[in-house]
Amino acid sequence: MRKEFVRIMRIWSQTLLPPVITSSLYFIVFGGFIGSQLAPIDGYSYMQFIVPGLIMMSVITSAYTNTVSTFYFAKFVRNIEEILVSPTPDWVVVAGFVSGGVMRGLMVGALVLVVSLFFTHLAIFNIAVLLAVILLTAILFSLAGLINGVFAKGFDGISIVPTFVLTPLTYLGGIFYSIEQFPQFWQNVSLANPILYMVNAFRYGFLGITDISLWICFAVLLGMSLFFILVVLYLFREGIGVKH
Repeated sequence: MRKEFVRIMRIWSQTLLPPVITSSLYFIVFGGFIGSQLAPIDGYSYMQFIVPGLIMMSVITSAYTNTVSTFYFAKFVRNIEEILVSPTPDWVVVAGFVSGGVMRGLMVGALVLVVSLFFTHLAIFNIAVLLAVILLTAILFSLAGLINGVFAKGFDGISIVPTFVLTPLTYLGGIFYSIEQFPQFWQNVSLANPILYMVNAFRYGFLGITDISLWICFAVLLGMSLFFILVVLYLFREGIGVKH
């Protein structure tokens, strides 16, 4: 984790700056230009409505990208073997890689939050929910990135999932809209997207509004996190994609 912190800060222009610039463009285009023409949602301006989702999107992308790239590069240069032959338990190795992704995700999320304050006013409705959701989400997608890194066979393999799976799910995860604006059929379809639950729970922490029960959101987050932890530990124990 300490090594990851040094790496993140050393190449901050690649790890921290891009998501901040991207989010700023979203704030300007969607929140400023388009949002100014839209009616308030549940009493909040469109800019205020999308800020929690954009923060969550930056956390998800950064946590996932950091873990998948770091772990695959460790396999590529074969220094992962030095860790595996040491007496370090598998869960400690997993915790080290995941902690790096969580750290980068939270750092980027904090930076995007600071930038958002230049565009709108935000009040925190429930800080406990806010912190729990962002931490669990960062852990979840760090674990997902680790699984991707385990199975990746080349550098192309670490970009397929973010491009063709993660990005569509993120954009369709309720960041820019409320699913209550959809017909019932599309509301039901949207419920199959796990990111929708994370965005809504995080939005509740800021604004106190959500399209989905908060308990269901936390159940999805905790359930997926536990499942991914078990999958990662199984892969490490069996050496799948790691030792052979």
